[in-house]
Amino acid sequence: MESCSDVSSLVDEYHAVFGMAVFDSTESLERVLIRDGDWSPGAAAHLVQLAKSYGSFMLRNALAISLVLEVEDGDLGF
Repeated sequence: MESCSDVSSLVDEYHAVFGMAVFDSTESLERVLIRDGDWSPGAAAHLVQLAKSYGSFMLRNALAISLVLEVEDGDLGF
């Protein structure tokens, strides 16, 4: 299981993947995740939807809980 300190490296990675581009749609974000992040189309769509629906406050807390409970892949198996 990755530690909490690894989150900053993921943020850096997504900054590099997304760059300074302006995305005109959810689909364009998904295409970049599929092409440059090696995500499947379904997982990319789900990931973008999670970020847009819940935002960093809720997801940060969910991350902390999942780390404490040692839930790495979750029930959906992404």
